[in-house]
Amino acid sequence: MSELLQQQIKNLAKQYADEFIGIRQYLHAHPELSYREFETSKFIQQKLTDLNIPFEVKATTGVIGLLKGKNPEKRVVALRGDMDALPITEENDVPYKSTNPGIMHACGHDVHTTCLLGAAKILNTLKDEWEGTVKLIFQPGEEKNPGGASLLINAGVLQNPAPENIFALHVHPGLEVGKLSFRGGMVMASADEIYITIKAKGGHAAAPQNTADTILIAAHLIVALQQIVSRNNDPFNPSVLSITSFQGGYTTNVIPSEVKLMGTFRAMDETWRFKAHGLITKLATELVHSMGAEIDLKIDVGYPFVLNNEKLSAAARKTAEAYLGTANVEETELRMGAEDFAYYSHQIPGCFFRLGVGNKAKGISIGVHTPTFNVDENCIEIGMGMMALLGSTGAISQSPEGE
Repeated sequence: MSELLQQQIKNLAKQYADEFIGIRQYLHAHPELSYREFETSKFIQQKLTDLNIPFEVKATTGVIGLLKGKNPEKRVVALRGDMDALPITEENDVPYKSTNPGIMHACGHDVHTTCLLGAAKILNTLKDEWEGTVKLIFQPGEEKNPGGASLLINAGVLQNPAPENIFALHVHPGLEVGKLSFRGGMVMASADEIYITIKAKGGHAAAPQNTADTILIAAHLIVALQQIVSRNNDPFNPSVLSITSFQGGYTTNVIPSEVKLMGTFRAMDETWRFKAHGLITKLATELVHSMGAEIDLKIDVGYPFVLNNEKLSAAARKTAEAYLGTANVEETELRMGAEDFAYYSHQIPGCFFRLGVGNKAKGISIGVHTPTFNVDENCIEIGMGMMALLGSTGAISQSPEGE
């Protein structure tokens, strides 16, 4: 990696920081839900047009830019930023508070989009200083099945030209601003949704002998399902099964004829993941039937686990250490949350890393998916600079074997 190019990127990130903090605030004030990012998509298209970066639209709202440096055939690197928001009412008292009722950028996708736009401007300014092609992936629908990543892959985003690797960042409020974190191998879990309906003859609560008690059956099932993980899975193989919703009954003296349960299953091993689906189905069906009721069960298969390529992640971490200093680069903890970046990472070598956005001194430490989530906006300068650096080098020159 050229020290001159690194310094040029750092200087431009600093120079453009205020402009892109403004862009982040605009995006934050105008959030849109998954697969409905119509105005966000138009905004991105206009920014790329202003930079004379060619693009195409895929999966309705996805925007795919193509930025060429010197010797564009040398390598193709993909950079991804997601852009959808969540159905949360914002409670922050800030000038850029959401103007769309009930919708909020509570997971930092406004930051991700901004950092990718910032990286695009930096790389465009320096396009005579780096080699290869950078594919800019502005992705819809990360927060909702089937995941915008899967839709874009089906639409050919990893072809014509085909990137040899892909990078993405994600805000981390538990990491102080000024820092980045990386992890090779397993990073985040797969996520499947469980929907169960238990049906039986209801009746008077004072005459349970004339019913099949759906409340009791559901209670037994919730407890029994916990043995799926605790007694079938290797304890050293991370996995979680949680029932998160119990809907049934409406008064004190009626046993309802129907109870609905919902939950989530997480894993970091694809073989165990689908074996567990079968175990869940078998246990639930047999238990409910044995207690005199019927069952409708659906497992909505979601994202696979995020797999960071070990070599690429090690190289990206070295690049970050050279850019920010070793003290500002940490190891990302293993997390059971899910991310549809996983779809890319199972197709080509990927590196999904964390951007520090917290600032305890300023009281900025609230987690994502909450109505008071916010970031220290100094993270924008670091995020856009790091994405530009990875795009310009593919982290290849920092790999153990060299380029």
